[in-house]
Amino acid sequence: MAEHGAHITTASVTDDQPSIFEVVAQDSLMTAVRPALQHVVKVLAESNPTHYGFLWRWFDEIFTLLDLLLQQHYLSRTSASFSENFYGLKRIVMGDTHKSQRLASAGLPKQQLWKSIMFLVLLPYLKVKLEKLVSSLREEDEYSIHPPSSRWKRFYRAFLAAYPFVNMAWEGWFLVQQLRYILGKAQHHSPLLRLAGVQLGRLTVQDIQALEHKPAKASMMQQPARSVSEKIKSALKKAVGGVALSLSTGLSVGVFFLQFLDWWYSSENQETIKSLTALPTPPPPVHLDYNSDSPLLPKMKTVCPLCRKTRVNDTVLATSGYVFCYRCVFHYVRSHQACPITGYPTEVQHLIKLYSPDN
Repeated sequence: MAEHGAHITTASVTDDQPSIFEVVAQDSLMTAVRPALQHVVKVLAESNPTHYGFLWRWFDEIFTLLDLLLQQHYLSRTSASFSENFYGLKRIVMGDTHKSQRLASAGLPKQQLWKSIMFLVLLPYLKVKLEKLVSSLREEDEYSIHPPSSRWKRFYRAFLAAYPFVNMAWEGWFLVQQLRYILGKAQHHSPLLRLAGVQLGRLTVQDIQALEHKPAKASMMQQPARSVSEKIKSALKKAVGGVALSLSTGLSVGVFFLQFLDWWYSSENQETIKSLTALPTPPPPVHLDYNSDSPLLPKMKTVCPLCRKTRVNDTVLATSGYVFCYRCVFHYVRSHQACPITGYPTEVQHLIKLYSPDN
């Protein structure tokens, strides 16, 4: 039994295959970075919505762009993603007859590089957007935002019913692949690696030496650009490389801090945080002057600040305390992710419907 399970913690001498613990750890690294950075951006947006509110509204796109620069930098220079390089791994092209002679410093071939970028950057972005769409459709269906005669009602209800099974099949595919990898029946712990045409291996001594000497060698071989177009290309290449290098250096230094932030603000740890950092109930929002230059609030308390009509289906926004029509504030928050009055960053989950004895 011990002989059959030895490959789980030790690498094979012939192919130097990483253990399941190494590949799972590198997978979880970038997964932990995203929510930690998202919390930092949320704090900035709440402290100054005017200057940093756009970071919260466009966080997915900004993070994807920075992730693209980071992964392209590492894949083209170390034949590995940022997290794989952090754990001393590299990507090896499947079916390459010269893979034993190919060093990690040579980077991935163009085809495997762009496939890897697509699965590392584009696919997670689409998955996040799909999950947000599903969450939004569920809320619309729960509160009956769309009229019953909507032609899309059957479609999105069928989509909501099918999505959990599709997601379960997707996660099950990855789980089965990891189990096959543990048992030594597969060379990939993730099916996406096989689709990209690569497999993971450990960095060799020659790889590490080549990576250490590559910056010095590149600076010695650099030649001055001759034409204007070459100068522009060289400047853009240096700028992109500088941004990617700054990102990699910052993440390498702050990765453990980001993982700590992710743990501290995780849902499992929220009860502990509340007990340790309990604060008194905040006061109600400060009354705004109606004579100000920005007439955001109507004079009558029963009027919705958005549609300027008598409120229907009263709903309070928990982040600011102001009351609106449910339909008005739902569409506004979903589009702008902010309070219409204060500009505080908010989400649809912060809407609370109000009920009175008259209803």
